[in-house]
Amino acid sequence: MADAIVPHFANDAGAPVVHVGVKEFMCIGANAPFDHPHVFLDMGSDSEKVCPYCSTLYKYDSSLKATETKPAGCLAKVNAAAA
Repeated sequence: MADAIVPHFANDAGAPVVHVGVKEFMCIGANAPFDHPHVFLDMGSDSEKVCPYCSTLYKYDSSLKATETKPAGCLAKVNAAAA
């Protein structure tokens, strides 16, 4: 059983870079109904990762909490039963 819920991020605004406070997360592209398959991304020892579906560039920012993003508002609203 997982100890924590993996945050899901969406880039509805089409920002060129989304800064996140975690290195393991799910990218859903945009909020439903415009989402793509929910893909797990792991930065590992790197500080950035590109989503292979939507090409959003995610950059790790240690000053952010797991639920915070820059620009603000990229934390996705996902139905827990569907995730």
